[in-house]
Amino acid sequence: MTTQLFVASGLHGTAVLAAALDSGCFAESGRRILLLCDTAAVPEAAAPADAVPGFGRLRTRFDEVLSWNDAVFPLHPGTWAPRADDVPLWERHLRRAWGLGDEEVELVLESPHTGPALAVAQIFTGGPVTVYTDGLAGYGPTAGKIPPLIGTRVRHVLHPDLLPGLEPLLLGEFGAVPRPLPTPALLRVFGELEDAAPEFEAPEGAAVLLLPEPGVLPAAEEEDLRLRMIRGTAALGHTHLVLQPSPRDPAPAAPALRTEAARLGVELTVPDSGLPGAPVPAEVLYERLRPALVVGCSSTALIGAAVHYGLPVAKAGTGALLERLTPYENPARIPVTIVDALLPDLAGPAAAPGPPPLTGAAVAEALDGLLPAVAFAMQPRVRPDLRPAAERYLSTRLNARTWRYFKRRRLGSLALPGVLPARLAFVRRNATLRRLARRARSLKRAAGG
Repeated sequence: MTTQLFVASGLHGTAVLAAALDSGCFAESGRRILLLCDTAAVPEAAAPADAVPGFGRLRTRFDEVLSWNDAVFPLHPGTWAPRADDVPLWERHLRRAWGLGDEEVELVLESPHTGPALAVAQIFTGGPVTVYTDGLAGYGPTAGKIPPLIGTRVRHVLHPDLLPGLEPLLLGEFGAVPRPLPTPALLRVFGELEDAAPEFEAPEGAAVLLLPEPGVLPAAEEEDLRLRMIRGTAALGHTHLVLQPSPRDPAPAAPALRTEAARLGVELTVPDSGLPGAPVPAEVLYERLRPALVVGCSSTALIGAAVHYGLPVAKAGTGALLERLTPYENPARIPVTIVDALLPDLAGPAAAPGPPPLTGAAVAEALDGLLPAVAFAMQPRVRPDLRPAAERYLSTRLNARTWRYFKRRRLGSLALPGVLPARLAFVRRNATLRRLARRARSLKRAAGG
């Protein structure tokens, strides 16, 4: 007997798993357990995933739903990991608590470098692992080194086919095979969520604004970006705007936004799911409203609107986000880069009434060389194999437009093209010189220079 343990942190990840099960991505097993993990700063104050409208329909794919938060309480699930000496104790405890006996446990994990997924993989050793990603971050590198005893167990990386013809870089260092999730299955699951969502007042064809995650930009710049999104959308003739906030956004329709909307003669709506901290999923808005335009910064739902639903889309604020994201290896850098490189700007002449042509050829032309270069600059120790691709891109494609995706100091520290003059290019290829340079920089820092 084999038990499949599916780890999810929210409704969207659960929807991806439901679509994967519906489309036969996993073999039959004796028991399927959904393990919910809430990694919010204060999980007790967040909306539980199993209470969100639509979850009841998704949970029918699983035999049982368990809580990782309850299993490790009072420890915080986002940061806790078992000590090596305690792993056998934790495995015996959880096998007894969850009735697993001695059967093999097959793991299906979200990002394997995050707290819950890494802890579960460390506790249940030996069994095969499938990693799934529900967003654009999977097209970037693994956000840190994964222990080989976990990474070598990963067989596949399951992902929504958001960028046709482009494979995710996630876990490529272990040879994990990317496997696209059938889009029709995913859309059927989103249709189930739309059926379960409460009614809200918004006309068909309203414009949808995917608000940025709070805290990425300074408060004043964040408010200015939201105001620019409203002004830019209104300037294109849209009179009803639907705001889709982040779950961590306490005031998506702040007074300043409503004042500006009133001044422009447009109406704002924030759909209410009936559960605080649980906004109506963007895909529900697409299913129900068929928006005339979707505007956002770096949301997976923005690319999904164009690729999966054929909706017109536009970007806003990506330049500021690329500049402000810290550290450089922040996983959000890949989604922002993708949106910035592919989509028309809300304030530009190409913010048009039709969806952008995100075909395989268009995606490859814009991203095929760019993403490996950014990925290597983000995680050179995780993906050293990407250095040749990064050097090729930076040697031939670096210009006033593409410099926005890189930092001069970062390229210099990695001895990449774009900083050193061409006559000193041999320095980049000399491992000894690079090692000496790193040593000199560390001595300078130690001396307080």
